[in-house]
Amino acid sequence: MAANNLFGSFPKERLPLSPEYAAIYLKHYRNSREGNSKVLSMAKRAESWMHRKLAEDVKSGLPKSTLEIGAGTLNQLPYEPQSAPYDIIEPFHELYQPSPSLARVRNIYDDIRDIPAGTQYERITSVAVLEHICNLPEVIALSGLLLAEGGQFRAGIPSEGTILWRLGWKSTTALAFKRRYGLDYEVLMKHEHVNSAKEIEDVLRYFFAEVRGSVFGLARSLSFYQFYACAKPRRAECLGYLQSTSP
Repeated sequence: MAANNLFGSFPKERLPLSPEYAAIYLKHYRNSREGNSKVLSMAKRAESWMHRKLAEDVKSGLPKSTLEIGAGTLNQLPYEPQSAPYDIIEPFHELYQPSPSLARVRNIYDDIRDIPAGTQYERITSVAVLEHICNLPEVIALSGLLLAEGGQFRAGIPSEGTILWRLGWKSTTALAFKRRYGLDYEVLMKHEHVNSAKEIEDVLRYFFAEVRGSVFGLARSLSFYQFYACAKPRRAECLGYLQSTSP
């Protein structure tokens, strides 16, 4: 697919939240990451499939330098080897500051562009984050340039844009949200999830020559979650896109 057609909708614009949603936003986000209710705990157990898939390449305990994009409450770290050099990108400091895993983090960045030139990682990961990123092609292009030779970009995402994913959150998280706050969860989803799973896959395949995927479900169109392991970044495409979008 031509870059002009693929990236024409980027960067996305996020729908603003009304004051009543903004007031409970951070609390809900932290609760959802930590599973602080019976329904959210069920969702967290399902999401653990993504966490386990991300860590499959380090199950042996062999440390690899890692950058996690959108680390949130640091809920991926319990799946990671203790000795691995681990950097994170997370602009919401309130999410990770209370975490007992914070001592394991080497460097913390607010933005991927804050990472010093010449830094290289053996793996770059993200869990349920890419669907939130308005400037997704820029972040993926920069990730490709940050990968060391032989490194991987490993991402778990919800199957946003598919019927099974919609039925899943409508029958679980949305009900819990309505009971707790008396508000429509779909408003929050439209604010948060700016990218579909198909858009994410297309961006990954443009910037990486090798993309392997698997699903938590029957197929991409009938799944709750998807996982991608990407290697061999197309550095010319990464540089070309970044140059085309620079001021």
